Amino acid sequence: MTAGALAPPAAVAATRPDAVQQGLNALVRGGQPAALASVEDAGGRARTYTAGVGDLATGAKVPRDGQVRIGSNTKTFTAVVVLQLVGEGKIGLDGWVDTYLPGVVRGKGLDGGKITVRQLLQHTSGIPDYGADISDEEMLHRYFEPRDLVDVALKHGAEFEPGKKWSYSNTNYVLAGLIVQKVTGRPLAEEIDRRIVRRIGLRHTYFPGQGDRGIREAHPKGYHRMKKGEPLRDVTRLDPSAGWAAGQMISTNSDLNRFFGELIGGDRLLREAQRKQMRTTVPIAGTEFHYGLGLMKRPLSCGGFYWGHGGDITGYETRGGVTDDGRAANVAVTSIPTEAEAVKGVTGVVDTALCG
Repeated sequence: MTAGALAPPAAVAATRPDAVQQGLNALVRGGQPAALASVEDAGGRARTYTAGVGDLATGAKVPRDGQVRIGSNTKTFTAVVVLQLVGEGKIGLDGWVDTYLPGVVRGKGLDGGKITVRQLLQHTSGIPDYGADISDEEMLHRYFEPRDLVDVALKHGAEFEPGKKWSYSNTNYVLAGLIVQKVTGRPLAEEIDRRIVRRIGLRHTYFPGQGDRGIREAHPKGYHRMKKGEPLRDVTRLDPSAGWAAGQMISTNSDLNRFFGELIGGDRLLREAQRKQMRTTVPIAGTEFHYGLGLMKRPLSCGGFYWGHGGDITGYETRGGVTDDGRAANVAVTSIPTEAEAVKGVTGVVDTALCG
């Protein structure tokens, strides 16, 4: 990956434990092998943090601002490319999926002629998720074509009538990625690299190619407990193709801060009309969160809210986002939390960073 024209904001290592460092330390005490964070204030001052160890076998240090698998943050990248194509008049946000992928979405209660591109991006399509049908072992070793993932999902019936409810489905974004490829005639990975990564200078962000099971730059190892009660297993090397447009990418906390910061406060990725559409949200039932087009809106304990996404993939979890006044924070841990308090702990550090 060639470097972009802009260098990332200078990161200054924290010299004393503060609330963010204490939060990361608590995550490690709670069972995380490692925790990393990058925080930027409204004035552009950036700080990076680490806790724990980067390799349980050797005790190696956690690389500061190391690369991690970013899971469903990939959805925001995919949504940006779709919205860029909307701005170029090549995709209609309220156009039918069948217009671009004729006959692909068919099944019990499923008809691509009655589902819009907007509904894919907002998870209001009613298309079921394929995720529960793919085992942890398959995630580690098996290569999936995007159409394989869609076929797995379409074995199930529609979850609801399009536009009537909200339900998170990775399948929506695999279909969105296929639409990008159909419209542009180019691989999704190339479009994300050309339209986003190189445009805004994300120097440590990439979409792994077929067969690329490792992580290219310095990184903490990722771990996963395959069954309850079993020890953590090193799952750093895996085939991320089960994520594709919904979850395949690799990045760093600081690059994610730059990406979301540009998306919310800059003008190099989206035109104003598409930015407005992206930030038009629907409530997520049973939560305080709202979902736009590949973008989540979450409240802050200190008042206001922040925009981001977050992502889980075997071995890693990332949470974070930016405020309208330019504060940014992203936190990564090296296993997916399973207990409710542990899940809240990661988002709690993001809240601490943005409210501090």
